[in-house]
Amino acid sequence: MRYMIVIEKGDTSYGAYVPDLPGCVAVGETQEEVKRLIQEAIEFHLEDLTESGSGVPPAISQSDYVEILAA
Repeated sequence: MRYMIVIEKGDTSYGAYVPDLPGCVAVGETQEEVKRLIQEAIEFHLEDLTESGSGVPPAISQSDYVEILAA
């Protein structure tokens, strides 16, 4: 299963979240670290959902880019 993640650069760190898994977040010092941490967070989040009987939500979010002319 593949979940889309969003990575945002902050002043001193990177944050990541999963739109299809509310509350599933991670913070790291580098992009590589936050990607590793969000993958771990997803695994723990899905394990918790399964154990609680909530079920695993489908991965439905998508991303893309649009090009615009610079002002």
